[in-house]
Amino acid sequence: MTEKFDVIVIGGGPGGYVAAIRAAQLGLSTACIDMNTGKDGKAALGGTCLNVGCIPSKALLDSSKHFHHLQHDYAAHGIQVTDPSIDIKTMISRKDGVVKKLTGGVAQLFKANKVKQFHGRGRLSADHRVEFTPHASSETIMLEGKDIILAAGSVPIAIPNVDFDGEYIIDNVGALDMTEVPKRLGVIGAGVIGLELGSVWTRLGSEVVLLEALPDFLPATDQDIARQAARLFKQQGLDVRLGTLVKSATVADGEVKVLLEDKNGETEMAFDRLLVAVGRKPYTEGLLAEDSGVEINERGQVSVNEQSQTNVPGVWAVGDCVRGPMLAHKASEEGIAVAELIAGKAAHIHFDTVPWVIYTDPEIAWVGKTEQQLKEDGVAYRSGSFPFAATGRGLAMGDAAGMVKMLADEETDEVLGVHIIGPSASELIAECVVTMEFHGASEDLARIVHAHPTLSEAVHEAALNLDKRAIHRGN
Repeated sequence: MTEKFDVIVIGGGPGGYVAAIRAAQLGLSTACIDMNTGKDGKAALGGTCLNVGCIPSKALLDSSKHFHHLQHDYAAHGIQVTDPSIDIKTMISRKDGVVKKLTGGVAQLFKANKVKQFHGRGRLSADHRVEFTPHASSETIMLEGKDIILAAGSVPIAIPNVDFDGEYIIDNVGALDMTEVPKRLGVIGAGVIGLELGSVWTRLGSEVVLLEALPDFLPATDQDIARQAARLFKQQGLDVRLGTLVKSATVADGEVKVLLEDKNGETEMAFDRLLVAVGRKPYTEGLLAEDSGVEINERGQVSVNEQSQTNVPGVWAVGDCVRGPMLAHKASEEGIAVAELIAGKAAHIHFDTVPWVIYTDPEIAWVGKTEQQLKEDGVAYRSGSFPFAATGRGLAMGDAAGMVKMLADEETDEVLGVHIIGPSASELIAECVVTMEFHGASEDLARIVHAHPTLSEAVHEAALNLDKRAIHRGN
């Protein structure tokens, strides 16, 4: 017998579980199929983000930051500690506890909102039928939904001649579960994942080398921010090698031997562990039956229009398996919008003001266009900046590295982009996102009263600096 629902969501990550909850809130009978299993062998909603991505990495970043500050920064506050140590297994256990609490919270939200959870694999067939195969079973159960939301997420990208073995050559999942500090850690990729996880282990004492094939560091960020980041990360001990191609990696005698090629030719390096962090790709394996009719584009993404509709009426797709940035918050907002569109409500999906964050120390956050993008597009603009070193709060905290940079249209003064490297950048970017969403001007941010002393004063003064009237720095 076929079980019928108004909405069936395939995937329980930030796009899928949020879409399911919102659909249920709107009075639609809703089911969510998710295949993820936690360390305890039970269903674990939340997708990559909650289980092996955003949340556990931030837990480890926080733990490692505390340890680093204890070793290097607390003496300036008069706090004396002799020979501090860290129990890596306890740190990992704390991380697992945070993950379990949050994934369990999503399960409770499903119950509270009457979302029916299915633990296993889902595959879309013709006529809105979904074949559900429970874990540890070959029996298929047929479900049917008036509307289907595909939210299958993404998986790490592998590279040729570098095969994951889960012990010596690992992806982000393995890097989150190491129970001892490797003396030498190689990281392929100096992007978000590589920098964040590289930061964790370098703070804990590992010699970390990031091998980046591209010639430029953080090319997607504003280059003034990237230059500061490169300098600060070097001071922290991260060895970033640009223009370095990994040709192969082999495990022998308890270490990973990596063959590299750069402008000087081929060389070999040895590491105790090698993390592959070159990005992610849409996960659509087994998602669609041949008769589903849903189109996949040349990048392996589910093809959708501006409202996240596929070419099949009543079938939608959100998150990492479609176009746009692979960010949890983008997926969640898409999921909410699709649920509201299904319920007949107006909804808004807008990618121009999606914020980006790299949770290193200092953090990096940005929204909108970079200066290099504006130059390439031929847009006339003005630029203003302000260093955290000139803020009272930053100096009092002992955390004043970095800056805020703001870009605005030369004629209209509309804010076109804001780029931050510094303490709490992930939080400070929010007011800039709001300003841009309402097409605000730098003058708006310059006129708003910001509390003193706060880090947000750097945003205020960067806006003032656009008109060469910043108070606490030379213009």
